[in-house]
Amino acid sequence: MRDFYQSQRAMRNMRQAAMQRGVVAILDVGSSKIACLVLRFDGPEQFGDSDGVGSMAGQSSFRVIGAATTRSRGVRFGEVDAMAETERAIRTAVQAAQKMANVRVDHVIACLSGGRPRSYGLDGQVDVMGQTVTEGDIGRVLADCEVPDIGEGREVLHAQPINFALDHRSGLADPRGQIGSVLTTDMHLMTIEDSVIENLLYCIKRCDLELAGIASSAYAAGISSLVEDEQELGAACIDMGGGSTGISIFMRKHMIYSDCVRMGGDHVTSDISMGLQVAPAMAERIKTFYGGVLATGMDDREMIEVGADTGDWERDRRTVSRAELIGIMRPRVEEILEEVRVRLDAAGFEHLPSQQIVLTGGGSQIPGLDGLATKILGQQVRLGRPLRVQGLPQAATGSAFSAAVGLSLFAAHPQDEWWDFDIPAEKYPARSFKRAVRWFRENW
Repeated sequence: MRDFYQSQRAMRNMRQAAMQRGVVAILDVGSSKIACLVLRFDGPEQFGDSDGVGSMAGQSSFRVIGAATTRSRGVRFGEVDAMAETERAIRTAVQAAQKMANVRVDHVIACLSGGRPRSYGLDGQVDVMGQTVTEGDIGRVLADCEVPDIGEGREVLHAQPINFALDHRSGLADPRGQIGSVLTTDMHLMTIEDSVIENLLYCIKRCDLELAGIASSAYAAGISSLVEDEQELGAACIDMGGGSTGISIFMRKHMIYSDCVRMGGDHVTSDISMGLQVAPAMAERIKTFYGGVLATGMDDREMIEVGADTGDWERDRRTVSRAELIGIMRPRVEEILEEVRVRLDAAGFEHLPSQQIVLTGGGSQIPGLDGLATKILGQQVRLGRPLRVQGLPQAATGSAFSAAVGLSLFAAHPQDEWWDFDIPAEKYPARSFKRAVRWFRENW
């Protein structure tokens, strides 16, 4: 893990260097596909506002100049499973995107969906004695947050102050410059297994690339799929990927909870493959063209050819009804949504002012999914697509690209995470917190 610390030490500096150079790659390492976008940062004067879509989009600062996807290999449950295969797939995607952009890329910002994320809510309080709140005071109040022992083999991926309060005034985004007596903060901390980050970092290094940032796919998908009102009032983003389904809950424009269900679209494909006794590639094709979760009276009569090339004439010309296909798909989709419901309940989602749920990711494209999700998750469910960003090819505007587009917005406007402030060393309240803070000080 020492190597990981050392290699990540300059990550924030790398990101700034990449910005100055003007080019950075976005890498979404998923279980079914690996997507790479190349962004060019030219400053606001280069583009007009003709293509803009709101303040969250960061439209003023970048344009997508290259995009490529390749079938993911060596990734299971959103985690690297076979190093050499994942390395080849990353190399293929990055080289194709570089070729389209006609520029060489040295720095990538990556996102991943595995690692068994865990969320913690923390709070801190300090006296400011009726003085103006300074950056030093913010450092002190963040240092006052008592961090739980996150456990061996886990590292902090995201840590954000989501709310400040000064005396009786709560909901402050930035209290600097204001006058009061007692400053308090609420903070969200998200941890994942360090081996997952380490393996991904190894693969990226082997491709002669430098990691300039890393984020959770569920967080990135929420940034791009939730509109501003949803991010402000409270909404959940369900990112249905191939190997896992990420859950992120946003409130006051910050992620306040994150979790993951280790099932996704690939499990539905696997069920079809076993149920119909066809190859996985054929099962994926059948799911894409004929799949669904809500049966109608027509489905008994709609026959699907389950072709093969085995040479056995009878086997190669089998047909199944669409109703039979839906009967295979629906139980697994229900199981995934039930697991999501359990995690939303555990997070206290029903207490938010708004209970909007947005389904996104490649797995959300199954016809009828929004209707089934409404029955299982609650009334306010919609299908989400990522925000339009400048230069994004038409093929990359679907919901399967929510995480990649969100990561682009994250690269342009990273949230003010708490390592931006100086935290006084003598204020570290607990050994576990010392470790977490030291990790940030060393690596960011």
